Amino acid sequence: MNQGGLVGRLTKDPVLRQLSRNRVQSHFSLAINRNYKNSRGEVETDFILCTVWGKLAEHIVRFCGKGSLIGINGRIQSRSFMNEESTKIYITEVVVEDVRFYRLKPPDSDGSKVPPSSSVNQEILKDFVLPEKELQLPVV
Repeated sequence: MNQGGLVGRLTKDPVLRQLSRNRVQSHFSLAINRNYKNSRGEVETDFILCTVWGKLAEHIVRFCGKGSLIGINGRIQSRSFMNEESTKIYITEVVVEDVRFYRLKPPDSDGSKVPPSSSVNQEILKDFVLPEKELQLPVV
């Protein structure tokens, strides 16, 4: 079974990419604090690359900006490609299959975006979990 779940904050505003045959896709990174402190008493953070496709990508780009707290479920995938210097680059990422919006921050790039409180957006978000208060993760 290849299934993982993560909760973290977006490191920057996600951008929607239009691909051939009307397909859409977005990449983003989630910053996820580890649940322990290192020897210097600091909480370390992991940055996880995520890829999302289709309507789910459109929803994330529309409603989430840098700092939004979201939960994702998906499968872990490894791939490789050759860069401009003919060096083979390896990437491990999470291909997002489900998302939960916990604490949204609107994207900065487009001030014309409709805030999530409108009736149209509530209809789109009806299948997503929107808790009343921010998820509190313990720091050990």
